[in-house]
Amino acid sequence: MEAEDDRTQIDPRANPWAMLAALPLFSGLPRSVVDEAVAELEWMSLPGGGLLFESGDPADAVYFVVSGCLGVYGPGGELIGRIVAGETVGEMGLIVSRPRTATVRALRDSELATLSSATFGRVLLGHPDAILRLARLSVQRLVDREREHGQAVLPRTLALVPLDAGIELPLHAGRLVDSLSRLGRVDLVGRERAGRHSPQWFHEREAQNDFVVYAADATDSPWTRLCLRQADVVLLLARAAGDDAGWTGGQWQDGAMRRAELLLLHERDFTNGAAARWQARLPGIPHHHIRGPADYDRLVRMLTGRAVGLVLSGGGARGFAHLGVVKALREHGVPIDLVGGTSMGGILAAGVASDWDDAELAERFRRSFVDTNPLSDFTLPVVSLVSGRKVGMLLRRELGDIDIEDLPLPFFCVSSNLTTGRIAVHQQGSLWRWLRASVAIPGVLPPVFHGGEVFVDGGAMNNLPVDVMRARGRGPVVGVDVGTDRAFTTDVESTETPSLWKLFRSQRRRPNILRILWRAGMVNSATATLDRRRQSDLLVTPSLESIDLLDWKGFGRAIEIGYRDACERLAGGGLEQLRKACAGNPLS
Repeated sequence: MEAEDDRTQIDPRANPWAMLAALPLFSGLPRSVVDEAVAELEWMSLPGGGLLFESGDPADAVYFVVSGCLGVYGPGGELIGRIVAGETVGEMGLIVSRPRTATVRALRDSELATLSSATFGRVLLGHPDAILRLARLSVQRLVDREREHGQAVLPRTLALVPLDAGIELPLHAGRLVDSLSRLGRVDLVGRERAGRHSPQWFHEREAQNDFVVYAADATDSPWTRLCLRQADVVLLLARAAGDDAGWTGGQWQDGAMRRAELLLLHERDFTNGAAARWQARLPGIPHHHIRGPADYDRLVRMLTGRAVGLVLSGGGARGFAHLGVVKALREHGVPIDLVGGTSMGGILAAGVASDWDDAELAERFRRSFVDTNPLSDFTLPVVSLVSGRKVGMLLRRELGDIDIEDLPLPFFCVSSNLTTGRIAVHQQGSLWRWLRASVAIPGVLPPVFHGGEVFVDGGAMNNLPVDVMRARGRGPVVGVDVGTDRAFTTDVESTETPSLWKLFRSQRRRPNILRILWRAGMVNSATATLDRRRQSDLLVTPSLESIDLLDWKGFGRAIEIGYRDACERLAGGGLEQLRKACAGNPLS
């Protein structure tokens, strides 16, 4: 945290000529033009969340942002841009005589100077230099908007709001500031320090720092409401073991302040069931499990678009290579902040989301897939060749009977919903049940029936759900694909199954029914997987031609291949790719 500078600044209203002359639009224009504009200026204060104008409103004025910050919103209500102090808004509508094309609200308490459309036309549009400046500024704004198209507007001001008076706010504010300070200058502002300062003072805090953290009260006080008005993101602090939501009126969701995120504080042991309980009280608000400083580092990466999402594909026993890739990423200092996957990749991703280290990952999955064959409980093939009881038992034994939202790291798995014909993304609910659905290879394992719908292996529709991870908008995505090379081959030329005695005597490599059904369940998504490979910021494709889909005994060899190939990929430019995707900032 930087040393504070609370010196009183000159109010722009006391010297409006200097304020206007410093703006790009007026800088260098004749004094007479500036004088005429100053004479016609009107002043207005707009509280955070306040509406300046809506799309479709008539263009009747141009606005100069003196302090604070405005947000520009698209047709879907999404924040698409910011207008900061020293910039103008509204001039394009006056130039082309058309209604407003976007909605603009105050992101913080803001001070604005305005010129009416009549004054704007008389003072500026009648001066050739001013017209040229307007054209250049407008073109530059369009260029900037095009360059930023599709990019999330990242937060610079954060409000910490405790939902319980017993929460030790200074401790958590300090940890958040420490994590943010790895990315830039940070200022922490509490009620006592803020005092009765003007909006200009708050603007200066933001101008002098990369981030400003506001520590609010645990009640619906005037200071808390001011913090909410100043914040790009509101972080709601709740004790995971508690159930008293304190004040939850939703003030953080009005107007520009749509974005709130819930921090579940685990004080001693990890509290299972906390996420579902709090989500019922605060629906639609993303949550983060906070156990210590490392979780604040992860939170900051997620808030600033630097979080690394890992996506693991399906591929049967070849999926063990994912464990080698995870080991390589960790050794190279790449944090894994979010994780998801399909089929076998989903199961292994759940282990990563459980925060298991490399040794525990290897031990648990060796015990479940090598020491015992999970597909050995054959049954009468009415629905499938295998009953699925053994797979379900192994999943419950290793991962526990917990909900997805209670995993320490954000996690999802996907399955194919045969009822709707669409991919199903599972981000909450019973972990073992939805993993069981994600790995339900048609014909091999029975489908999962739930809520009147039928779910089978996610690889049938999306074997590499990079698109699901990218839609979260938290940062770069690492995709690991172990399922699409030419491991499924044969040296048999045949159109029918031979007699049993010939079949057993043959030395040729003929795929059995398990392998055929497994591969058939994945092949429909192969073309889509190629597109999702391209959506990865870093793609790892271990060379697994020697590992069969059902070669459980190839466990150690698959891990070694995944580790080797991932290390080569990272050393060969992959690590630099991730750094660039994180806007050149450190990954950890």
